[in-house]
Amino acid sequence: MRYNFLPSFVRRKGRITKLQEKNLNFLSDYLLADSSILSDNLSFDKIALEIGFGNGEDFFSFAKERNDTLFLASEVYRSGIGNLIGKIIKHSLENILIYEGDIRDLIFEENDFKFDEIYIICPDPWPKDRHHKRRLLNKEFFERIQLCMNPKSYIFISTDWKNYAEKIQDVLRDFEDKFSVETLNQIPRRELSKFQKKGIEEGRDIYNFKLSLI
Repeated sequence: MRYNFLPSFVRRKGRITKLQEKNLNFLSDYLLADSSILSDNLSFDKIALEIGFGNGEDFFSFAKERNDTLFLASEVYRSGIGNLIGKIIKHSLENILIYEGDIRDLIFEENDFKFDEIYIICPDPWPKDRHHKRRLLNKEFFERIQLCMNPKSYIFISTDWKNYAEKIQDVLRDFEDKFSVETLNQIPRRELSKFQKKGIEEGRDIYNFKLSLI
C-alpha cells in the first residue's frame, strides 16, 4: 500500500555552526544505509526509535545510558544532526544510527524490522487551524506505526500544545483494541527537552502519553 502524506515539517536552512558543519562530514559513518541492519540486529537487546531529536541534547543523555539498546534517531534539521554527531564522536557511542529525513518514508514502507520503544518528544504542533492536517500524529500514522512494533512494545509521546494532546487522544479512540493509553507526569528516565522547557517557560502544560501495544 502506498501512502501519500503532507510534510509534517518545513525545511529551513537555519544557522549551522562551523563545528556542526565539520561534524556533518562524518554523517555517513552513522547514517542508516540499509534497514536490514535493524531486522538483523544481534548485538543489542532492544531497538528504539526517536522521531525528531531536535538539538540532540536530551536524547543523547538518554541513549548513552542505554548501551543495551540500538537507537534509530531521525531528524530533518542538519544543525541538530551535526550537534548529535559531535556528541557521538566525543563519547565513542556505538548504539546510535541516524535517519536523515521524514521517518514516514521508512516506516510507511513494508519492512521486517520491529521497534521495542518509540519516542516522539514535542513534534511540530502546527498550531494554526489550517495547518493541523500537517501534524505527524494522525490516524494514518498510528495505523502504520503499530505494524512496526514488537509485542509488548510502547510509544512515549509528549507535547506542550493542549489542542494537539486532545487531538491525539481523540484519534486514539479508534485504536482502543490496539493500544492501552496512560497519561504520565514525565517520560521515564528522560531529561526535559529544549521544547518542553520552552513550553513551560511560556506557561504551557506538558502532556505525556504512554501507548502500550496490546
